[in-house]
Amino acid sequence: MISDASLAAPADGPVAVTASGPVRGFWRGAPGTSGASAAFLGIPFAAAPVGERRFAAPQPPAPWTAVRDATAFGPTAQRGDKGETLVPEPSIPGARTLNVNVFTPSLPDATRGSDGDPGPAGSLPVMVWIHGGGYVDGSPASPWYDGAAFNRDGVVTVTLSYRLGFDGFGLMPGAPANRGVLDWIAGLEWVQHNIRAFGGDPARVTIAGQSAGAGAVLTLLGLEHAQHLFQAAMAFSPALADIDPGLASRRTRALGVLLGCTPDADGFRTVPERTLQRAQPKAALLGATRLKALLAPLAEGLPWGPVVDGDVVPRPTVAALRAGIGADKPLLLGATDDEFTMTMDRAPGVLRFVPAGLALMLLCRDRGVRRAYLAANRAQRRRGTPALLGRFVTDRVFRSLVVRAAQARGGAPTWAYRFAWVSPAKGWSCHCLDVPFWFDVLEDPFVERLAGPTPPQHLATEMHAVATRFVEDGDPGWPQWQTDPGLSRVFGGGPAEPVLSAAAYDGALPLA
Repeated sequence: MISDASLAAPADGPVAVTASGPVRGFWRGAPGTSGASAAFLGIPFAAAPVGERRFAAPQPPAPWTAVRDATAFGPTAQRGDKGETLVPEPSIPGARTLNVNVFTPSLPDATRGSDGDPGPAGSLPVMVWIHGGGYVDGSPASPWYDGAAFNRDGVVTVTLSYRLGFDGFGLMPGAPANRGVLDWIAGLEWVQHNIRAFGGDPARVTIAGQSAGAGAVLTLLGLEHAQHLFQAAMAFSPALADIDPGLASRRTRALGVLLGCTPDADGFRTVPERTLQRAQPKAALLGATRLKALLAPLAEGLPWGPVVDGDVVPRPTVAALRAGIGADKPLLLGATDDEFTMTMDRAPGVLRFVPAGLALMLLCRDRGVRRAYLAANRAQRRRGTPALLGRFVTDRVFRSLVVRAAQARGGAPTWAYRFAWVSPAKGWSCHCLDVPFWFDVLEDPFVERLAGPTPPQHLATEMHAVATRFVEDGDPGWPQWQTDPGLSRVFGGGPAEPVLSAAAYDGALPLA
């Protein structure tokens, strides 16, 4: 875990030589001792996306010769104070937002020299983490994403940043589509070229992420041109965008109207970054009523994110998986039971007296689907109409995607899990609750706000061991989904619940 005190690295801190130049990090613990690891923060994998590069594909960073300080996180694409969020993800000001953070348990004896010799290849498995935040927020500088626990267990960990919102994903004339996706790819290419210098093996890279970061993982898994960059994938609570290009173009034009500029790259470059970021939520919902705005993510998907442009993202992700792209790569995916059910806790009290079937009409117009969903979710229905509606949102966005992605892969190596532990602080097994368990960081002070004062360490130990095993050898330790379609590992279920269940996602099947 990175503390403020540890960021003042001594002059003799560890040095790794990347393809762009040497960087100096710092040790947490004495080198060679149990649990020690080195951190290298804010290493640029691309040039600052400003000026003419603002809406361009990522460009290589300018090389350097002097040892570069890598003891503090670099600037983030997320701007401003986001208030209390589910995951602590700080915003850091600055222009150089495309950077990586590397955490490693050991460094090779020799790294890349001035003659370009890469030195001995690293042998440790690598996990590359892509943060969530709905493709508009999030930060790789979260203390929950620190790689110390994975380092303790012999895994090199990398977190990377990418452009967010319209800057990263807006479709416009004069700019390449899906710049955020190109950032992911550029970050992974940096890993391929440089991770040996940090003890990692570029042939043993697992990409992982949560929420929109897990959507990024599935998107990359479905891209033929990204297959050489990783060998396995973990998607925790994946949320896909897969935005239709026609819809993306309409949102671009709406944003241009709001900002008073031409809806192309030259026009948007004249708009200050913060001004554009404040306007982008309005552009996605221009002219919508309050109710329509509330339901828009269900009807039209996320406002910004990867666009199915026919080039960078040639086809929708699930269709790509169904076509066999990425079928040679192991995939671990799953979701929490009630990702967004807690959003209904603040629903008007009168909603509790509205019959569930009637209320569900607001979210689902298809009568057959409604009836099937109500029948498959009788237990949740007994908890009241708000609980049912919250579960519906969870199933529509997250849990049905787990089913669709697993089914689309057919016989490809796929494992599913279900996170069922209920937070005493939130009353649900909610969105992001599983993240500190996967990273084994329950001691972080922020965890109590989400998971209560005494979250079960034994569950974190178990889940972290599963993630580590998967990164090491591509097998989490239970039968694959195809063994008994729907078969999933249940984490944190009640004492009467089975550890393995083929019914873990039955409630989401009507929406899959």
